[in-house]
Amino acid sequence: MTKLWWQNAVVYQVYPKSFQDSNDDGIGDLRGIINRLDYIKELGADVIWLNPIYKSPDIDGGYDIADYQNINPTFGNMDDFECLLKTAHQKGLKIMMDLVVNHSSSDHEWFKKSIGSTDKNNKYRDYYVWRDPVDGHEPNNWGASFSGSAWTFDEKSGQYYLHLFAKEQPDLNWDNPEVRNSIFDMMNWWAGKGIDGFRMDVISLISKPKGLPDAPKEEGAAYGNAGELIANGPHVHEYLKEMNQKVLSKHDWITVGETAGVTTEEAKRYANMNESELNMVFQFEHVSLDGNKNPALGKWSDTKTSLIDLRANLAKWQKNLSGKAWNSLYWSNHDQPRTVSRFGNDAPKYREVSAKMLAAVLHFMQGTPYIYQGEEIGMTNIYFTDINQYRDLESINAYHELVEQEHLLSSETMIKYLAAHSRDNARTPMQWNDTENAGFSKVTPWLPVNPNYKLINVKDALNDKNSVFYFYQKLIKLRHELPIITDGVFNLVEGNESDQEVFAYTRQNEEEALLVIANFTDKVVEREYKVLDNSKLLIQNYKDIVKNNELRPYEVRVYLSEK
Repeated sequence: MTKLWWQNAVVYQVYPKSFQDSNDDGIGDLRGIINRLDYIKELGADVIWLNPIYKSPDIDGGYDIADYQNINPTFGNMDDFECLLKTAHQKGLKIMMDLVVNHSSSDHEWFKKSIGSTDKNNKYRDYYVWRDPVDGHEPNNWGASFSGSAWTFDEKSGQYYLHLFAKEQPDLNWDNPEVRNSIFDMMNWWAGKGIDGFRMDVISLISKPKGLPDAPKEEGAAYGNAGELIANGPHVHEYLKEMNQKVLSKHDWITVGETAGVTTEEAKRYANMNESELNMVFQFEHVSLDGNKNPALGKWSDTKTSLIDLRANLAKWQKNLSGKAWNSLYWSNHDQPRTVSRFGNDAPKYREVSAKMLAAVLHFMQGTPYIYQGEEIGMTNIYFTDINQYRDLESINAYHELVEQEHLLSSETMIKYLAAHSRDNARTPMQWNDTENAGFSKVTPWLPVNPNYKLINVKDALNDKNSVFYFYQKLIKLRHELPIITDGVFNLVEGNESDQEVFAYTRQNEEEALLVIANFTDKVVEREYKVLDNSKLLIQNYKDIVKNNELRPYEVRVYLSEK
């Protein structure tokens, strides 16, 4: 297998709004990121993925873009971005932008021209998806991801426009070649700036099914599940191949597609080794295992994922993509709860060891690892207790729908579910030190800082050689140094498939073998694993080993041996 630079890289995700405020307005910005580049470099990451920084009314955290070629003034200006890009490159860091082209903002000039005219000769009318009413109501039964119908009526034209997300996020019509070329021109414009790649938001949804039929509707649900019907649509691969030919193939970039509803078979098409589409995809199966079993409630629950289900899913993706496509590896991002709160144990007694355990389990798999800001110091969920504390559109809408409109949940239950799953858990400000507002800003931040910042922060982590930060730093260094982490074949240890407490797997190439053993519980467990005589203990999250066959709570050990 020919190794490509991004296969050996580690990506650090920055949510600009919550990373570092440099001008004391309570909101993170580009200058704040510039001021913290040395920190990211010290961690050892290769690429910074920036969540959207474009001009936006910020209805959905910047994923509603009003101008693809201008910077949101909240974050700075184009001079600030160019300084960020130049400074990052000088430090050996690459910048991956967020590409949001399934939809635009309703404030975008394209949509203003589209909604402002019913003239069929107005080319911008066909930039979006417009349909006539059917029997006096919406064209079909599709529901939007942020609650309610996926259609909004326009009085002036007497038609509905489609929005799979908020009504302020109208879907672009990718079947129109002028739309595609406008997007490709914009991407090439950013290439001219010198960026290093794109993360592509909900890219699997850009091709809608012919005729826009009704979606399957679960009993008790108000709307059909449009996501499952639309994902991996009829022309999505055709359009991505066109994007590759006109943009991506011209640059030595890193590209990852957020592909809701993707299967391993589909992933082999999106991220095939012939590089005709994308480098890799984000799939959501492993972060959907703890969703509510009642379809009417969607992802909202407070259940924990079982190790059996989690391991089976991760192993499936490792095995099925091996040699055919490339995995992206992640526990959390700006849309997911904090890693240690969700998959580990954020109680003070276990937070650090479980954070390290989770890091090792992920980083020794095959694929490109993604670290979400704060994950490397073990930041936790904030556990808000009142709906008025939330800023996330998805969380607020879900509360109103499930508690006040549908009466499916009590307020107390929904608050528990939000505390476990709300996107705001990941979006609280980065915890830099133990001063006021965690060193994020000198004024009150746009979203409250987690109260535990005096105990969990970067300053303390950098002063403790046994911290979660230095564990991540070592993992990244090992990935850069050991080819087996990139090219080794993944296998579960024989008999591990049904183990409810321990996750054990191997990686092997022609020269070496890795053995990863991880206890996912807060109990001491005993296991016998064959550790070769010539093995060396590569990394562990405790300072010593008490007994070879005994694993303490959340203990992880990784052994390396030569064949």
